[in-house]
Amino acid sequence: MMGGLNPKKMQAIMKQMGMSQEQIPALRVIMEKEDGSRLIIDDPDVMKIKMNGQVSYQVTGQAHEETAEVEISKEDIKIVMEKTGKSSKEAKEALEKYGDLTEAILELSD
Repeated sequence: MMGGLNPKKMQAIMKQMGMSQEQIPALRVIMEKEDGSRLIIDDPDVMKIKMNGQVSYQVTGQAHEETAEVEISKEDIKIVMEKTGKSSKEAKEALEKYGDLTEAILELSD
């Protein structure tokens, strides 16, 4: 019991306040990060919480991270070099940074 309230009373109070929570049965939660890596939580406890018209999710469990490995082909490096007049090293660095052929060309063309 939390704070001397039994779970049913707690649920009733939450409902009066416009709050609800729901257990979400999940096998795995995957969050894709801006850097391309992924945070993975296997066998998580996931709770969906609604409050004041907002929905949020609470996820607990053991997480591990998978880093993103960008594979750059020699052909892509060659194309960037041809389009920009830059060196192989510069072309490869731009491809690694942006992970996209067009973005690398645009960046090196400025």
